[in-house]
Order: sequence, then C-alpha cells, then structure tokens
Amino acid sequence: MEYQSNNNRNGNSASTASNGLTRSIASNPASGSENRKPATAQQIVRESVQYLIEQLEAGQSEALTAYLNAMVHFPNYSFGNVLLIARQKPDARNVAGMWAWNQLGRRVKRGEKGIAILAPMIAKAGKDESKSDGEAENRPTLLGFRKVYVWDQSSTEGAPLPELEKVTGDAGVYLDRLRDYVIAQGITLELDERIAPALGTAGGTTIRILPGQTQAEEFSTLVHELAHLKLKHSERRTETTKTVRETEAEAIAFVVGKSVGLTTSTASADYIGLYHGNASLLMESLEVIQQTAAVILAAIETPATDSQQTQATIPQGESQLAVAS
Repeated sequence: MEYQSNNNRNGNSASTASNGLTRSIASNPASGSENRKPATAQQIVRESVQYLIEQLEAGQSEALTAYLNAMVHFPNYSFGNVLLIARQKPDARNVAGMWAWNQLGRRVKRGEKGIAILAPMIAKAGKDESKSDGEAENRPTLLGFRKVYVWDQSSTEGAPLPELEKVTGDAGVYLDRLRDYVIAQGITLELDERIAPALGTAGGTTIRILPGQTQAEEFSTLVHELAHLKLKHSERRTETTKTVRETEAEAIAFVVGKSVGLTTSTASADYIGLYHGNASLLMESLEVIQQTAAVILAAIETPATDSQQTQATIPQGESQLAVAS
C-alpha cells in the first residue's frame, strides 16, 4: 500500500489553510511598532513559546489530571509478566485486574478469558533481632508467587477512559508540504500500524507514523518526530534526559502547529507534563526550540519544488520493527 502525497486533495479547505501562516504573521504586531507591521516568523515563534510556558506554569489541566489518576490503576509489570501477557494476548494495550477496572467504571465482559500473570505473595516477618529494641521492625518477606488474572481494555465495557487533549484544525496544504520537506531531507517516511500505541517513532533516517490519525494529529506527530531527528536526540541520548528530549520535540510541534492555525488546546502542555517537563526546562531549551521551529516553518511556508514533490511517496512499513517507547 502506498500513501501518495497530493497537494490538491483538500480542495477549498487547502487554499484556506495555505493563507493561515500569512494571516498569522500579518495579524501580530511587531514589538514596539506603532504601525502594526507584520510580525516576523521569529516573533511568532517567541509568542507561541511564551503561550506554552504560561500553560505549563498554570499547572495540570483537568484532562491530564484525570488521565494520570486513571494510570494509577495500570501498574508497571515485571519483564516476566510482560512476556506472559504478550504470549496470551499479543494485541493487549492496557491491562488491569477486575477490581481496578471496576474502580474506573468498567466491567469485564461476560465470557472474556483473563490473562494469567504471577503476583508476589508478601508477608511480614518477625522482628529483626539484629537491631536494638528502638530499631526493631517488621520486614516484609517474599514468600513466593501465585497466579492471578488481568484483563485487557478490549475485554471490558463501560465508562470511557479519560483521554488527553488532542490537536484539532485543518492542516491543509501544510501537511503535504511537511511530508515533501521531510522526504527531501533524505528521511524515509512510513505508515506502520505496529508502532501502536505510539503515534510516531523516529530513528536513524526513518520516521514511522501510526495510520488513522486526523490530518491535524498527523501534522503534529510528524513535526514532533522530525524535531527528534533534527536535534539528533538518538545520538545525544547519553547527553540528555528523556524529559529534555520530549519537551524540546513537543514544544517545536506546538509552535509550528499553532503558527499554521491548528488548535492545540492543552495537548502539548499535557504531553510535556507526562514526561515531567516544566516551564523552567522549556526556557533552558528556548534557543534550540526557536531555531528549529523557525527552520521548519520557513520550509513549509512555500510549496515544495517539483523534484521534492516527485519523491513524496510514503510506503507502508514492510521491514520488521521493534516497537520503541
């Protein structure tokens, strides 16, 4: 299956979106100007970053708080249990015990078979005689393991799980131009269902995108993954933390998306919050965020060349892919 880029497939909505960046720049007065001159791309970037900083300083959104509360019911399983889950239900995504699902307002469907995993049996031992009376304490002791059952989300029904905010709007011709720009950089662009639940991954010279996203979501995801490659995050893993890498990439996606007219709500702030990023960290990376966002915006502000357009074919992923977090 091939995914062919087509700059005309959006009809009238494409022409409307093609003027979005121009309108966005023209409607923002230059700093200190009495004549309301059109703002530069750098000014647009700075204003977008400042808005994102304000969101982060405001704290967690209701959507993020609800999402984090729900995640409490999804414990991190040991490597052995992960293998057991994968062997019994390879497509499992969120798994939890019956009690945990009930707390989230969901019930296991009648007839659904549980996934067997091993749970530790912990007991309190007697006092540690090696310590003085004042330091004596009961130490938990691992007695062994027992079989318990968990169920995947697909085996349950009931109240919907909370979701984070999503990027919305009309990416228009900007998505096509972004695809063209990515491919012109020598980057292979693939659609691959096997990266789920990730929306996108980037490594080496390849970006993989999860199919089925809206145009706005795909645009934001693609900018995020492109930012990872441009900032050489894979090569700098020993020099940076995941919090820094994800904050930088998502901030760039936010700035570029907002500049072309997408509605981001608190989506980017929530994403950064999931990785414990904050306004202070964002300020430390401000220069690299501004520079990278400006480069991408400059590239998609005008249509790609004919030579770039002829390369804009996105193949369905064919090689074996190890899903990365």
